[in-house]
Amino acid sequence: MPLMKPLEGIRVLDLTHMLSGPYGSMLLADLGAETIKVEPLRSGEGTRKLLANSPDYSMHGMGAYFLTLNRNKHSVCIDLKSEYGRELFYGLVRQSDVVFDNFSAGVTKRLRVDYDTLSSINPRIITCSVTGFGSEGPDPNRPAFDQVVQAMGGGMSITGEDVGRPLRAGIPIGDLGGGMFAAIGIQSALLARERTGQGQHVDISMLDCQISMLNYMATMYSLSGKNPEPIGNGHFVHVPYNSFDTATRPIIIAVIFDSFWEKLVEIVDVPEFRDEKYLTQPGRFADREFINRRLQEVLLTRTAEQWIADLNKAQIPVAPVNNFEQALNDPQVRHRNMVVTVEHPRGGSTEMPGNPVKLSRTKAESYTPPPELGQDTDAVLGRLLGLGSDELEQLRQQSVIR
Repeated sequence: MPLMKPLEGIRVLDLTHMLSGPYGSMLLADLGAETIKVEPLRSGEGTRKLLANSPDYSMHGMGAYFLTLNRNKHSVCIDLKSEYGRELFYGLVRQSDVVFDNFSAGVTKRLRVDYDTLSSINPRIITCSVTGFGSEGPDPNRPAFDQVVQAMGGGMSITGEDVGRPLRAGIPIGDLGGGMFAAIGIQSALLARERTGQGQHVDISMLDCQISMLNYMATMYSLSGKNPEPIGNGHFVHVPYNSFDTATRPIIIAVIFDSFWEKLVEIVDVPEFRDEKYLTQPGRFADREFINRRLQEVLLTRTAEQWIADLNKAQIPVAPVNNFEQALNDPQVRHRNMVVTVEHPRGGSTEMPGNPVKLSRTKAESYTPPPELGQDTDAVLGRLLGLGSDELEQLRQQSVIR
């Protein structure tokens, strides 16, 4: 029996652009959903231009953004602002399961592709919108990008080492968080539809996602009334739990349990660490500056590879602080197929991160090239709407499709 993907048989009309939406629809496409990008006629979705002319970060005029975010997708060009273009889109809606967008608040209603409109055409349709602040509230129409919601969501206030110099996360978690929660919301709505027979709207706020990821630290604030402050790579409970330099490159050591500490003391052989007051967390936390400073002195005497080997053998949590080259070539990462090769439609290929969702039965993985602009227009409209070549050519002459 051939391997399957879990979302095979689900059809997604993808109206997303830039990062948050395309990342969410990429996850759905990787999991097997037939994902049809519906793009504007002239220049297509916005990321087609990003880095497109970069000598380092593009291939055949396609930049890293588009190459990565739009694998496993098809491209159809329809003018949604024209009456006939909308009718074509509505025809696709009748035969689809999901319409996914990350337009600014109010755009879907203006284009007449909002849930109320589309559900009157197909009661089983699921729509999902990712916006900065959601569809309701005091001011949902404000523009929002990744760093805006990182700042408003509180996470920046605890990132870095200085309370006066907040830092954004190096990974765009504002955008990526919106995409991830959208994929979860869409799949939840699909499961609910199995029970009710009806679709619904999934309303994802990027700010909501950032607040959700504050998790237990937000509860700590609620209990104490104290705003947490940035502590760099350290921890507000565990010691030692930090990044440390070695003779070659940085590593992290995470002593969570007292048993880890006892093993660490034997390996680093620092006489002061044998003091009984350090056997439990309160004693270590009270002297955390001394412990971190003394441990740092010892770790500089050997290479990262030597320390990692000894600490791993003792089952003490340790890891190198990898750059991208090191992370993407880690044997564990490669074994898990988390670096995959994706071809370019004009030839050649490049590597990029794979799909982190690993299932035991519906576990097929494959990655088709990101589409050229409008390359699937005729095939999709012909297959799903029954349009012949003459009709398609007439629509093309009228600038309804490309």
